[in-house]
Amino acid sequence: MVVPPSSGGAAAASSASRPAAAHNNAGPSKAKSAAHTPSVTVGNAPMPLSARRSEPLDLNTVERRGQPNAAPEITKRNRLHGILEGPTFRPTEEEFRDPMAYMRKIEPEGRKYGIAKIIPPDGWQMPFAIDTSKFHFRVRRQELNSVEGGTRANLNYLDQLSKFHRQHGTNLNRFPSVDKRPLDLYKLKKAVEARGGFERVCKQKKWAEIGRDLGYSGKIMSSLSTSLKNSYQKWLQPYEDYLRVAKPGVQHQLELENGGPFTPSPGTSPLKISQNNTPNGETTPAMRASALLNASLDAGAPVVQQTPVKPTPPAPAPAPAPIQGFTPVNGGFTSVNRPSGFTPVNGPNGIHATPENPRSIPKINMDSPRLLETNTPTLEPTNSAKRPLGDGADKDTNGDVDGSGRRSKRIKREPAPTVAGSHMHQPRTSTPRFVPARERSNFPPGEACETCAKPEDPGLLLICDSCDCGYHGACLEPPVKMSQPENDWHCPRCLVGTGEFGFEEGEVYSLRAFQERANRFKENHFAEKMPFDPILNKRRAVNEDDVEREFWRLVENITETVEVEYGADIHSTTHGSGFPTIEKQPRDAYSTDPWNLNVLPLYGESLFKHIKTDISGMTVPWLYVGMVFSTFCWHNEDHYAYSANYQHFGATKTWYGVPGEDAEKFENAMREAVPELFETQPDLLFQLVTLMPPEKLQKAGVRVYAIDQRAGQMVVTFPQAYHAGFNHGFNLNEAVNFAPVDWEPFGESGVQRLRDYRRQPCFSHDELLLTAASRDQSINTAKWLAPALERLLEKELAARKHFLEQPDNSEPTDDTYQGDRYTNKPEVFTEDMDEEEYVCSFCKCYSFLSRYVCQKSGKVMCLLHAGAYECCDSKESDRYSSSAHDHILSLRMTDKELKSMVQKVVDRAKLPEAWAQKVDDYLGQEPRPSLKILRSLLNEGERIPFDIPQLADLKRYVERCNEWVEEATIYITRKQQNRAKGKASRKKSAVAETEDRDKELRNFENMQKLLATADEIHFDCPEYKTLRERETDINDFKAKAVAICMGQSHHPRSTQEIEEVFEVGKGLNIDLPELENLEKLLNHVKWLDEAHTRRVQFQTLQDVDVFITRGLEIGIAETNPHIVRLRESKVQGELWETKAKEIMAVENVHYQQLDALSKQAAGLPVTAETLARVDAILKKQREAQEKILALYQQSKSPDFRSRPMYKDVRDVMAALEELNSKPAGTVDLEKEQRRHEDWMRRGKKLFGKANAPLHILHQHMNLVKERNDACFELRDKPRMPVEPSSREHTPEADGKNSFPDVFCLCRRPEAGMMIECELCHEWYHGKCLKIARGKVKEDDKYTCPICDWRLKIPRDAARPKLEELISWQDELESLPFQPEEEDTLTSIIETAQAFRDYIRPYVNPLTVSPDEVTTLRFYLRKVEGADILLAYETNFLRQELHKSAPVAPEAPPVIDSSASTRKPRPTKQQKLMASLGITNPDDLPPQYKIKPHKRKGSEAHHKPPQPLQPAGSPAAHTPSSISTATPGPPSSRPSYVQHTPSFSYPSQSQPMATSGFRDSPLFAPSSFGLPPLRTPTEPSHTVNPAQFASHSFTSRTSTPPQPNFSIPPPPEHPPMFSTGMNLDPALFTAGGAMFDKRPSSSGSPRLVHPEASPVFSSPRTSEKHANLDSIFADMVHNDDDHATLGHEGENQLAGEAFAAGGHDQDHPDEAHMDEFVNNE
Repeated sequence: MVVPPSSGGAAAASSASRPAAAHNNAGPSKAKSAAHTPSVTVGNAPMPLSARRSEPLDLNTVERRGQPNAAPEITKRNRLHGILEGPTFRPTEEEFRDPMAYMRKIEPEGRKYGIAKIIPPDGWQMPFAIDTSKFHFRVRRQELNSVEGGTRANLNYLDQLSKFHRQHGTNLNRFPSVDKRPLDLYKLKKAVEARGGFERVCKQKKWAEIGRDLGYSGKIMSSLSTSLKNSYQKWLQPYEDYLRVAKPGVQHQLELENGGPFTPSPGTSPLKISQNNTPNGETTPAMRASALLNASLDAGAPVVQQTPVKPTPPAPAPAPAPIQGFTPVNGGFTSVNRPSGFTPVNGPNGIHATPENPRSIPKINMDSPRLLETNTPTLEPTNSAKRPLGDGADKDTNGDVDGSGRRSKRIKREPAPTVAGSHMHQPRTSTPRFVPARERSNFPPGEACETCAKPEDPGLLLICDSCDCGYHGACLEPPVKMSQPENDWHCPRCLVGTGEFGFEEGEVYSLRAFQERANRFKENHFAEKMPFDPILNKRRAVNEDDVEREFWRLVENITETVEVEYGADIHSTTHGSGFPTIEKQPRDAYSTDPWNLNVLPLYGESLFKHIKTDISGMTVPWLYVGMVFSTFCWHNEDHYAYSANYQHFGATKTWYGVPGEDAEKFENAMREAVPELFETQPDLLFQLVTLMPPEKLQKAGVRVYAIDQRAGQMVVTFPQAYHAGFNHGFNLNEAVNFAPVDWEPFGESGVQRLRDYRRQPCFSHDELLLTAASRDQSINTAKWLAPALERLLEKELAARKHFLEQPDNSEPTDDTYQGDRYTNKPEVFTEDMDEEEYVCSFCKCYSFLSRYVCQKSGKVMCLLHAGAYECCDSKESDRYSSSAHDHILSLRMTDKELKSMVQKVVDRAKLPEAWAQKVDDYLGQEPRPSLKILRSLLNEGERIPFDIPQLADLKRYVERCNEWVEEATIYITRKQQNRAKGKASRKKSAVAETEDRDKELRNFENMQKLLATADEIHFDCPEYKTLRERETDINDFKAKAVAICMGQSHHPRSTQEIEEVFEVGKGLNIDLPELENLEKLLNHVKWLDEAHTRRVQFQTLQDVDVFITRGLEIGIAETNPHIVRLRESKVQGELWETKAKEIMAVENVHYQQLDALSKQAAGLPVTAETLARVDAILKKQREAQEKILALYQQSKSPDFRSRPMYKDVRDVMAALEELNSKPAGTVDLEKEQRRHEDWMRRGKKLFGKANAPLHILHQHMNLVKERNDACFELRDKPRMPVEPSSREHTPEADGKNSFPDVFCLCRRPEAGMMIECELCHEWYHGKCLKIARGKVKEDDKYTCPICDWRLKIPRDAARPKLEELISWQDELESLPFQPEEEDTLTSIIETAQAFRDYIRPYVNPLTVSPDEVTTLRFYLRKVEGADILLAYETNFLRQELHKSAPVAPEAPPVIDSSASTRKPRPTKQQKLMASLGITNPDDLPPQYKIKPHKRKGSEAHHKPPQPLQPAGSPAAHTPSSISTATPGPPSSRPSYVQHTPSFSYPSQSQPMATSGFRDSPLFAPSSFGLPPLRTPTEPSHTVNPAQFASHSFTSRTSTPPQPNFSIPPPPEHPPMFSTGMNLDPALFTAGGAMFDKRPSSSGSPRLVHPEASPVFSSPRTSEKHANLDSIFADMVHNDDDHATLGHEGENQLAGEAFAAGGHDQDHPDEAHMDEFVNNE
């Protein structure tokens, strides 16, 4: 092997020094970085990468976008080699929202450069989503000077040259020296070849020229020429002669192993030589090469003639395990990250070692374990740069790689282990290829012949010193004598070389470990290379230009080898994506961002969304982790797709791009530069292993541009653009492909290119097109899809024709099959299948629409290679015709179906053009197109969802026509608004301006201009014809109008005739002067006609005024008789209006005058509103009078039930308030109403509600009835003490209908807080007893008011006695109206009377015993709880309980009344006195004193109604000792029987005294044990109130006609009112007994006889009410029974005193009463 002088004995690409170590992933003995992650094993298996953990990467230590350490954006103008900068785009946030739309925008500019850089907006900050502690990857080792094509070709050539000379006994250990400088033999060889070869150079004497090209000074040109010529003859000429003979045979052998030629596929002429036999004959290139190669072996030895043995195919053997390690690059580049390790590729012919044989053996291109029985050759699936997934996600690789080593693979149908967030599944195994004989024999290299595979006689095998493969001498062509060679022996394959090359597999790193490794390497490499900066006193920092310059220096340096590592093609599905994913980060908004590379391939209009499965590296991103100088070589993307590469973080990555337009120039330049590599590797550019400096490409005319990518930036490559680049330091990038619609033609070209090089595509382009056709029915899709489908249809039909039909015999060719063709009916398949089932075994392309399947071998062929390809041992004719039915033609769609499907898409794509052609045809045929048809065409075009250029023009034309039609419609249609009567009446407002504009548009001249415009536009519509006809009608109208106006004075026309002509002109809808003149004439004639008609019609004042104004406006003279008459009538109407308003404005309307005015209005113009008011007042007056008279008459009906309800009367009287006068009968009805309301007031007094409004009476009575119903419930019977349900459990009473438990005085169920009496154990409501919850403690003992009479029962209102209610009820028959309270009163009395009858046995002194204490308490509780007073029962039960179970020391007093216990609120005067500290009202300041109220004179003479009389009066109800019947008709009133007890206690002999008024019954006899009822100061002759019941009572004073209360009140209250006595309220009414407050001689008040005059009067009329407030104050402040009535019940007697003065508190005079009482 030749070693460059500067290498020190270590070859730059030496592979011989590494084979053993490479298998163990160790490499040669080098100083390794301690930062990398060592290989970890668990048992015998390596630990999966996903299970490893390490220190996370500190992202603050790497350059990131938006961070302080981010690299600045620099535009380089003077780049190395003069390379121009590629474009940089900075989209706005709006532009950045849609990637596909933005790519369409920049594509025209970006395609010129092949690459472009996109800097996202500042607001777009993509997060980094990888967990760096879990991220581990395996690297590739890259020797920089090996990736450059020229350097690698040089090293390969020198290695093969060295082997050749060693085989011939000479050693080429170092370069020969010329002019004291080593001679580069490879460059010499290239220089000679460039000048036509050795003979031509010698003939033309070009050696000196060659010397100058090689860099020699050439001072002695003859010596230099001789030296170069001698060196070439000695070292190069023998080997070049050998290559001319041996190379064809070796290439033929490689083609046999590959299953076909390496050169671009001829399509219809695949390899036809059987692979089961080797070529024979003297003329074969292999025989000539072998003869020349073995000449030295046969020299001097007798030749033994042997018959070549043709090996027979061995029996089928079990499928061997796939050979691991490096796969030759002639079959494509295979990922270096494989678990078995990597064998050095930079050795001779790419040898590697296996565990079975540690010696070097030739690499065998076998990637699949499956073998066929016939061992027929199969085609090896070729590789592209992207690789598929492997067997699982936990393999110790950057991505799972299948045996085929393809770049991108589709997934299997069945599920397989995946990484979280990935849709990728395991790839399938590819189709097996031809396997050499020795490899099929399962023998290690060197133990069996490579040709015949026979292991016998291993001593006769010739072993190659390079690949360790053995050959029988007889198996070589020509056969050689077997003898041990004296020198090294190399097989022809090793001497010629295969050009195989790949990257060595490296170690496993974490991101942090690789960062440390990369930083340390960069620092050490540039440590001594940077110049010293005297200003900074240190070496200058490395910049991007330094790195770029150093990179290309190392790449082109043949003597200096620098190895770097690169983590390339790391599958994001197994290692995770740097972008957030919807599966792992669903809440991250960037997981669905369209620029997320996980989203971009399938976003929007990207055609990859029609691929049914994910493709790793193409639709699923790959990651790339780089260090300084790590490189990606020249390549373009699979299928010529777009690519997007985003840098997450790290140092700069420099890109070089070649536009797609220069792709062919680039390929030619590469082939011209390194033809040796392309001879054996025609698909070299697919392998991503070769670089060429941009400088050389530019010299070849190739445009090259450069871009520097930094963190957070994206680089986009365009279709067919070649690109390469390198990294400036540690960084991490992520890349993926995408395909906008403009990619499709490039994709088809890319598939054809892969077919030419027999490389399998990543997906079926035909399937993508058909899927898009079935999924997307839009025209936008059809636009790009239709041309593609038409090309697909053309190619498919041509392929079917090529296979099924005989070729044209007019031009026969030697290789064209002329025999029988396939005639069987093709099978139709529609189901999906695995890819290997429709991948052509020869060209490796997908046979998606049609396939030809060999039943013998199972191989699939496309129709281009069906029959011609030797899929089995059948004859060619049998393969074409399938006479034995062992070959089947399958079609996915028949010709008809395929044509129909394509035609639908084509028609859809042509729909816009068809519409445009339809429009053009119509416009060409019609000189005056119809607007209706144009509108229809426009509507049809707008429904086409596509941007049609002609549509905008048609739309503008139709819109112009529509505008004309709209303007013409103004002249055609009838005007909707009322026509203006004159310019003076128009208001200059928006409406008026619109009217003016419309008038201008209706001008006849404008209409004529409009017709001219229509002729100019040149279209036809109905409005145009109508407008033309309208023009003729206008001219006719103008003539008639002029005739009428001019001849009206001489020959007047009738109104009808003028109006007919006017209507015709108005219908023309044009503003004409003639029309206005005719309208004035018509209005004048109509006004005169209307004036005649109005003489006999009723007119309002407004009508007359309007009519006069209208006449003047149209030009009627003011002296016109009609105008004069109408004005006189208007004056009379205004006088009537004034008089009517004056009469209605007075307080008391004079209805007779109002009625007279109403009759006068019939002949005068009056205002309708005033007349309506007059009629309404008169109508209300009449209705009210009728209603009042009717009610009054009904109130006098002897039948009580025929009398009106009080409510109806009240409503009628309330309605009268709206009238200013009272109709006849109102005074009488008011008297009756007051008489009824007096009865209601007496009821209010009984219930203690004297001061309340009248409507409160009925409400209060309903409450009394409800409480009485509960207390007088007869089912509520005495029982033992019962616990409330919320306390201890009480046994339920027997019986289903038992009465529920009730408690308390109210006899209601348990509610709220309850308290138990310690004596009777009855439970009481705290609310009923006015006991707050917070004032009662759990251990307090309580005695109820029933047990202890001294405790007062809280009462909110007074309780009337039953006898008083019966007496009040007896007055019903005398009432004028039926009261609402009747039913409630009847129910209260009946319930109380029933209860009194029921408990009569319990209040009989003769039957009550002391043992009945519980029963007595029970009934006393019910009696006390009721809201009416049963005095006798109450007193009896209290006395008996005191006797049987006394609690108080003294006996309870006898009660004759039950007043409210509520405390009175102080009056306003009292509050004022308290605030001023005054006790005497006379001491108040004058402004605070109460002013006496003066009655109205009109009410002074009204006599108050007769009130309820005392018991002593003849009208009072006096119950007899047994029973008293209430008078009245039996049918209208119930009979009540009052049973007055006439019994005595056993110890008493006198009966109990009774009384019929409020204070009875009383326990009057002194023998009963009660003190006499009198005041402490009353003399013995004081009259007992019980005596009021006797008619024999006479007053000690005479009865004057007008009692005088002129004596001022005493300073102290009378003693009588301090005793708590209750006097009959009737004494203080106008109709009852008068109470004279003037003290008698004894000091006590004097009583006035009840039959005295009912009117309070005084001889001194000026002091009529002087003593009323004194009487009122004494009665209010000293009556304890009214102490708790509150605001509603306070000052009850004041109301009575006020009523005595003639005021009624229930009428509008209530305000005076309030001022008198409270001044509030």
